[in-house]
Amino acid sequence: MLRTLPLLMALSLLCGAQEKKERDLKYEKDKPAAAAKSEVSIPRSYALIVGVANYKNLPEKAQLQFSERDAEAIYSILISPEGGNFHIENVHKLTGTKATLANVRNELENWLPAVAKDDDRVVIYFAGHGFVYDGKAYLAPYDLEPGNIAGTGYPMETLGKVIGAKIKAKWKVLLTDSCHSGAITPDADAERINKSLQDLDRSLFSLTASRANERSFESKDWGGGHGIFTYYVVKGLEGAADESHDGIVTADELGEYVRRNVREATKGQQNPTSERASYDPNMLLAYIPSGAAPGEAPAPKFGSLVFEANREGVEVFVDDKSVGVIIKGTPLKLPGLTPGVHRIKGVHMGFEPDGPREETVYPGQESTVTLKLWIPRRRPRAATDAFDKGYEQYIRGAYQKAAGFFLSALKEDANYSQSALFLARSYRDLLNDEEAEKYFKRAIAIDPDYIEARASYGSMLLAKGALDEALRQFNAVLQRDANHAMALYLSAQTLLLKELFPASIEAARKAMQIEPENAQPRFWLGEGLRLSGKYAEAIEAYNGYLERSRFDFKMAGQLNYYIVGYMTGLVGKRKRIGQVDVGKELRSMAYFGICNCQYKLGDFDAAIANCQRALTYDKTDPYAHYVLGLAYFARAKKANNLEPLAAARLHFRAIVASDPDLPEAENARKNIALIDTLAR
Repeated sequence: MLRTLPLLMALSLLCGAQEKKERDLKYEKDKPAAAAKSEVSIPRSYALIVGVANYKNLPEKAQLQFSERDAEAIYSILISPEGGNFHIENVHKLTGTKATLANVRNELENWLPAVAKDDDRVVIYFAGHGFVYDGKAYLAPYDLEPGNIAGTGYPMETLGKVIGAKIKAKWKVLLTDSCHSGAITPDADAERINKSLQDLDRSLFSLTASRANERSFESKDWGGGHGIFTYYVVKGLEGAADESHDGIVTADELGEYVRRNVREATKGQQNPTSERASYDPNMLLAYIPSGAAPGEAPAPKFGSLVFEANREGVEVFVDDKSVGVIIKGTPLKLPGLTPGVHRIKGVHMGFEPDGPREETVYPGQESTVTLKLWIPRRRPRAATDAFDKGYEQYIRGAYQKAAGFFLSALKEDANYSQSALFLARSYRDLLNDEEAEKYFKRAIAIDPDYIEARASYGSMLLAKGALDEALRQFNAVLQRDANHAMALYLSAQTLLLKELFPASIEAARKAMQIEPENAQPRFWLGEGLRLSGKYAEAIEAYNGYLERSRFDFKMAGQLNYYIVGYMTGLVGKRKRIGQVDVGKELRSMAYFGICNCQYKLGDFDAAIANCQRALTYDKTDPYAHYVLGLAYFARAKKANNLEPLAAARLHFRAIVASDPDLPEAENARKNIALIDTLAR
C-alpha cells in the first residue's frame, strides 16, 4: 500500500544531484620542477593581470595602443614552463571591458586573499593609466570616470593595504606599466603615483615603469608593439635577465636587466624603479632550465636586431624561439639581445624558410636583418602522390592505411609539414598518442606558423587530459590569429574542464561572434552557462546549437573532433573518430543540458521531455537517466502523487546498471530504497 508524501518530503535530500603612446598611470609545493644542477623549488603561484588600452570614458587622445597586448604577453610568459611556471587556472586576466573597478576590486580583495597562503608567490601586473586626485594616487580601471576619480579609480593606498595585510605570500611582486603623460597627469602627480607604488609594502618587489617626473613609453618599435617596460620584463622572464646563467631569473636580475635596457633604449628618458631593500633579492621570478649554463660570464651590454621581410606575416625566430611576426611591412625591432652570435630564421607557410643562419649582435648597436622568402616549397611528385592517397584513405576513416601513405610522403620529402600533420591525426584517431604527439611536434617544427597543426595538436592534448599544454597551444594559435574560431571554442572546452567558467564563456562568445552559424561555440557556451548556474541563458545557447547542428561522423572526422563530455560532474569521454556518430552524441549532450537546466529551474515536465530526447540518441547515458529519475521524483513531490515514482525507480535502476561506480549511482540506490519503502 502506497504511503502519502510527507515521508517522501522528509527524505527528499537523498535525491540531490551532484554538480560539481605614453603610459600613465600551479607548480604546487608538492610538485617542484626539475633543475639542471640542483633542486629548484617553485612555490605555488597566483597572478592577476590587468591591461586597459581603450577606456570607456576617456577622450580619444587619452587612449593607449598596446596595454592589452602587454597584458597578453605577461600572461603567456607566466604560464610558460620556460618562464613563470604558473598553473593556468591560477592566472586571472582582466583586459579591456573586463577590467572594471568591480572586477579589479574583487580579484584583489577577495580572490587573491582567499587563495594565497604564506609560502606562495603572488604577481600583480597592471598596464594602463594612473591618476592623482586630491593628493591621492589611483590606478585607472576601464570604467574610470574623469569627473569622479576618487569614486571610480582604484586607490594606491588600498592596493598597499591589500598587498601588505590581506594577501599572504612569501613572495609578492607588483609590476606596473602605467603612463605619466603630461597631457593627462601633471609631473607632480606622476611623482606621487611613483612614490605610492614604491612605498606600498616593504616585503614587496615593486618594479615600476619609470621614476618621478618621467614618462613611460609605448611603441610599435619594441617587439612589434609594446610598452618598453613590459617588453623588457617579458624578455627578462624569458631568460635574458639570467646573468648568472643558472636557469633562474631572480628579482635582482630582472630589476637590473629592465632598468639598464629601458634606460639605454630611451636615452635616459625613462628609468624603471624598485627599492632594493624592500624584497628578497633571490626571489625566483622565472625558471628556464634549458638556459642553465653555470660559469658563463654575463654580457656587459646589449644590442638590437631589426627584422624586415619581403612579405607580410613572416614569423621570426631567434635562438629557436618565436619572437614575433612582421606585419604590414613594418619592421620588427628586438632590442635587449645579448652580444654575440644568434641563430635566426624567418618562416612563412608554403615557402622555404630563410635560415636558420647566424647574425651577430654588437654591444650598443642596432643591426638590420632582411629576411627573404622567395622560393615556394616544391614537393617531389612521389611525395604529393603518396599524400593524396593517404588523404583519400583518411577521409574514409581507414587511418592505418592512411598512416602508411603519409609515412611514405615524409620519406620522399622530410619537410612535408602537411603530411606530418595528417600522419599525426591518423595516429591520434588510432589512439596512438605517443606517435601522434611525435608527428604533431614535427609538423610544428617544420612550419612553426602552421596554426592548423597547433590547433589539432591542442585538440589531442585536450582529449588526453593535458589541459595546460592544450591551452598553451591554443594560446599560440590565437597570438598568431586572434580570430581563429576553432582555437577559441576548443579553448572554451578546455577552460570548462578546468572549471574556469567565466573564461570559458568569454572564449565561446568570441568564437560565436567570428562564426555566428558555427554550432560548436554555442554548445560549449551552453555548458559553461549551465555549470555557472545560469540555466535560462544556457537553454538558449543549447537551442542555438541544436538549430545549427547537422553533423554526421564523417564531417566530424574532417573537423578532427573529439568528444570531451561531462554532465553533472566533469567526466571525460574519449572515443575514436568513426566509432561514434559525433553529431548524435553532441545532440544527446545538448538535450541533456537543457533537461538539467529545466530541472534546476523547477520545470520538471519539460525536463522529463528533454532527457527522454537525450536518451533517443544514447539510451544508456547514466546522467540522463539520473536526472530523469530526479525529475519524476520531484514531479511526484510537487503533485503530492506517488504515481511518478515508478518511472523514477526505473531510471534510477538504469544508472545503477549502466555505471554502478558513479557517485550518482550510490544516490540512485538510496532513492530506490526510499521508493521501495514508500511502496510497502
